[in-house]
Amino acid sequence: MANVRNLKKDINYVLGDIIEAVYVWEYNNTDKDTKKSEAIIDEAIETFDSLIAKVNDKKVEDKKAHFKSINQELEDKGRALIEKINKLS
Repeated sequence: MANVRNLKKDINYVLGDIIEAVYVWEYNNTDKDTKKSEAIIDEAIETFDSLIAKVNDKKVEDKKAHFKSINQELEDKGRALIEKINKLS
């Protein structure tokens, strides 16, 4: 990982793309209930807030391991959210 700025950008881009995918689904499925899709958006926003708070935590001893775990958590939660989008019907 190059630096904290790039990690923040990755978090922003990944979760922003997920939210955008939900909006596209909602646009293409105007006849369907949006409660589940809105829940995915809320979860993406909560994940964003949580990960940014972890990135900004200054009381970390091993920064490299800390940022690596944040990156892994972003990947795991991002995949889970994408699976939820794919299951929308």
